[in-house]
Amino acid sequence: MTAAGPRPGSPAEAWRWLLEGNRRFVAGERLHPNQDVDHRSELASGQRPFAVLFGCADSRVAAEMIFDQGLGDLFVVRTAGHVLDPCVVGSLEFGAGVLGTPLVVVMGHDACGAVKAGISATDSGEIPGGYMRDLVEKVMPSVVQARSQHGPQASAEEIGAWHVRRTVRMLAERSTLVQDQIRSGRLAIVGINYRLAEGDVHYIDHVGDIGDLRPGVRPV
Repeated sequence: MTAAGPRPGSPAEAWRWLLEGNRRFVAGERLHPNQDVDHRSELASGQRPFAVLFGCADSRVAAEMIFDQGLGDLFVVRTAGHVLDPCVVGSLEFGAGVLGTPLVVVMGHDACGAVKAGISATDSGEIPGGYMRDLVEKVMPSVVQARSQHGPQASAEEIGAWHVRRTVRMLAERSTLVQDQIRSGRLAIVGINYRLAEGDVHYIDHVGDIGDLRPGVRPV
């Protein structure tokens, strides 16, 4: 049980639940649900999160705070620039397939350092060393594709939105488990952008049925 009622059972319900939480966060009306001692003890025997949140590792983008959720509500996976790799996809499959969450959210944000690094590497041809190279190389195709769509002067915002859209589509196309769940109507993926200063989220793309809620739709 969540603080405001039973666990959402459909993608559309889970999506609405998150949007309501974000509205509270933006308005400064947070409920801080499921953070008490009794709930913590109850969760020791198992978890039943209602959504998977795949986002950037940026310290300013804490999912449970942004959506006013508590312990056991969200299954959160984060990497810099929300880049996918086999372990990440496996984690997302665990959330959708084993834990049975009806919704996967891919969340980017403005002023993303990984996106900026991808843009810089694409323009200069200079790619960082170490394992940061792997990260940046996974962002660079989004830079190229966004510029193909929006022109060579595509903004960092447009490139960031394209990177979210590309992540959504890659997950939907490459994971057989995710594909099957979407076809059955048990799962949907939605891509959003979080604005650091305002605290709100803006819809970018989705696969599956999330109802008719498209907050802050922008032509990016």
